[in-house]
Amino acid sequence: MLTWAITIATGMVCIALLLNLWRLYLGPDVPDRILTLDTMYINSMAMIILFGIFLKSSLMFEAALLIAMLGFVGTAALCKYLLRGDIIE
Repeated sequence: MLTWAITIATGMVCIALLLNLWRLYLGPDVPDRILTLDTMYINSMAMIILFGIFLKSSLMFEAALLIAMLGFVGTAALCKYLLRGDIIE
């Protein structure tokens, strides 16, 4: 039963990632693309967590945490670049 639920959830997250790629390609403005990249970080974290549940491995959860931290820093840096034109003052 758990493997079916993980398989269905993985399929849904894959569809969400494909829709994110479509929005990234068609996004009219730079802020839309930044939000799309942020959403892709979240979806990739979900994919890694589902894979960790499937394998019963705690290493995947640490990888998801690392991606979360990198995603936050990357989004903050891109937003700061958009607002001020430089990242480091």
